[in-house]
Amino acid sequence: MELIAEPRIIIGKANKALRESGLIPAVLYGKGVPSANLSLDAKAFRIVFKDAGENKIITLVFEGKKVPVLVHDIERDYLTSEISHVDFYQVRMDEKIEAPVPIVLTGEAPAVKALGGILNRTMDTIEVEALPGDLPPQFTVDISGLAELNQSIYVRDIAVPANVKVLVDPETVIVSVTPPLKEEVVVAPAVDVSEVKVETEEKKEERAKGKEEEATKEGGKPEKAA
Repeated sequence: MELIAEPRIIIGKANKALRESGLIPAVLYGKGVPSANLSLDAKAFRIVFKDAGENKIITLVFEGKKVPVLVHDIERDYLTSEISHVDFYQVRMDEKIEAPVPIVLTGEAPAVKALGGILNRTMDTIEVEALPGDLPPQFTVDISGLAELNQSIYVRDIAVPANVKVLVDPETVIVSVTPPLKEEVVVAPAVDVSEVKVETEEKKEERAKGKEEEATKEGGKPEKAA
């Protein structure tokens, strides 16, 4: 994949006008090479980056040179999410590099469909070391083998090419299926009816006693308690 770039003179706040004209400011750097300020056609970069991502070699063409690079970093506008700046890292095809490789899940987990389990994904990329030309575009993980609850797929379960070194602990979980969440049933506290009855009887006796005392003070006959 080739991407045409142009040398860029303006820097800082002046890049706003560059972006408004449909270009993206970029920087090229690498081990033992001088850095260079560049500009790219925004539409062309989006097309290339959609396919290349951060782990496929892009041939950057500028000033009559063709340079193998990786997209090292991307900045986006926090309001529009549009790409506002790109960092390219120049690589040597005979020198190993470290790069993240995306994980793509395929299939359907029976434990989710049949048992109501919850699919938990804990990794999106795996860091590897390889020559730039040997970097795999992605690692495909088939989850159709997850037939039971609490079952997991680990980094060690992935098929890795012999010329690629995985830099992640092989016992790291990539994806797992956990049991469904249980709804908590709130039980109302039991009421002791006998205590309520006793309390009611006591109140009746107090009322009756109060009426007798009141009648005695007035010199009349105490009324019979109801």
